[in-house]
Amino acid sequence: MRFSTKGRAFLIPYFIILVVCGVPMLFMELAIGQYTAHGPIGALSQICPLFKGTGLASVVISFLMSTYYAVIIAWAIYYFFTSFKSEMPWASCSNRWNTDRCWVPNNNTRPNNSQTATEQFFEKKVLDISDGIEYPGGMRWELTACLVCAWVLVYFALWKSIKSSAKVRYITATLPFLLIIVFLGRSLTLDGADKGLRYFFRPDWGKLRQSRPWVNAASQIFNSIGIAFGSMIMFASYNRFDNNLLHDTVAVSLVNAVTSLIVGIFTFATIGNIAYEQNTDVEHVIADSPGLLFVVYPQAIAKMPASQLWAVLFFFMFLCLGLNSQFAIVEVVVTSIQDGFPDMIRKKLVYHELLVLCVCVVSFFFGLPHIIRSGIYFFQLMDYYAASLSITYLAFFEVVAIAWFYGVNRLSRNIKQMTGRTPSFYFRFCWLVASPALLLGLWVASLVDYMPPSYRDYQYPAWAQALGWTIASLSLLCIPAYAVVVIIQSPGRSLREKLRNSIRPTTGCDCGTPGCDVCCSDSEPPDDKPVIP
Repeated sequence: MRFSTKGRAFLIPYFIILVVCGVPMLFMELAIGQYTAHGPIGALSQICPLFKGTGLASVVISFLMSTYYAVIIAWAIYYFFTSFKSEMPWASCSNRWNTDRCWVPNNNTRPNNSQTATEQFFEKKVLDISDGIEYPGGMRWELTACLVCAWVLVYFALWKSIKSSAKVRYITATLPFLLIIVFLGRSLTLDGADKGLRYFFRPDWGKLRQSRPWVNAASQIFNSIGIAFGSMIMFASYNRFDNNLLHDTVAVSLVNAVTSLIVGIFTFATIGNIAYEQNTDVEHVIADSPGLLFVVYPQAIAKMPASQLWAVLFFFMFLCLGLNSQFAIVEVVVTSIQDGFPDMIRKKLVYHELLVLCVCVVSFFFGLPHIIRSGIYFFQLMDYYAASLSITYLAFFEVVAIAWFYGVNRLSRNIKQMTGRTPSFYFRFCWLVASPALLLGLWVASLVDYMPPSYRDYQYPAWAQALGWTIASLSLLCIPAYAVVVIIQSPGRSLREKLRNSIRPTTGCDCGTPGCDVCCSDSEPPDDKPVIP
């Protein structure tokens, strides 16, 4: 989503960070997950107990993201069912929620202080937005029903473990890609599409000196690929021990980059058409807000022939993409709970279905603040502090834990045991030097250039910003806090001995030793997930 709204100050940072951090970290996470056969908490605790908090932080971020990402799915469900109406309610200013500021673009200049019909539909009908986060208002019951529907879909996709969610993903990942190609072809034929594409592909060298495009690019890559959130480690933990990691890394990275590029072209062709209709520049159409996708696309769809059909297809595609991402996020939480409390899960919950149900119900209640009348402000606050501001910090310590403390040489030997080949110099250099250096630079730059979040012209009060930093600290403090706990609990008489023991990998059987199943090559991983040597 961030990729589709940043344009020419985004492409260059995107591909640089993808090559330096994205691809190497994806390979690293797949290797760790496949070798340890554990989720992020279990995997990090085995390779370097001192940094077990890194795995815990990734699970905390995944949980926080799941609570508000489901709200996006709820919005998509709302629009999907609304699309079946004979007339698109966001196409005109003749509805009861419209004000005298409502304006329908028709190749005329936009009046000052006006709002398009799609903006007013989203803010005044869907959200019934209040004047600020300090004015909570009542619950949006229509959105509450959509949120319940979203979590029901997530539950029944995950209730039979990773096998059931994998089958659902074949539909939620493949079908949207086909629809994206269809929408791409349609968007390129719109008037003004060339205007948007020129903006998208022409670099703005001045903005590249700022940290925000680089931080946004890193956040987009981590979100779209799933690295630093624990999802790749979790998925890889179910792989065969001899699965070809390099093929998976190249395939996932390539598909993600091509898809992001296609979505970017589709988006800016659409934005170019809107700029053409509003007789304005592309920059004036772009607004960095979580609801942009529910404003820009409906406005373009409303102008298409057979707009009802296009609207149904688009929001079905959007719903599938959202669910596909949500499945991975929730599965991280479920797998980590199973890894962290196996005895309790077996005694109390017994069935996997009950654990998934508990996670979904708890996440649903944590998502309710997002669907009150001031929910969009809380949503923006969560998105800014829970993920965007924390992700480079988390990624940096993950690389440090694996590449520096566990060691590139040891990791390379593990990969050779699994695949028969040692990682190339490119991967080893990125793990050891390039990736941590770039991530540290991004983290420091984001703090130096810190700007408080905003929603359009609304500025958050000081107490809301303090709440945002409190939310961020839930994941940020996991790493140092848990490191202190591990050092205290480590054996040793002196602090130096405790520290030395806290960075040692958990010992276990060696690959190839009789009775050791860590190198099994069956299609299913062993029931008792092994520890690493």
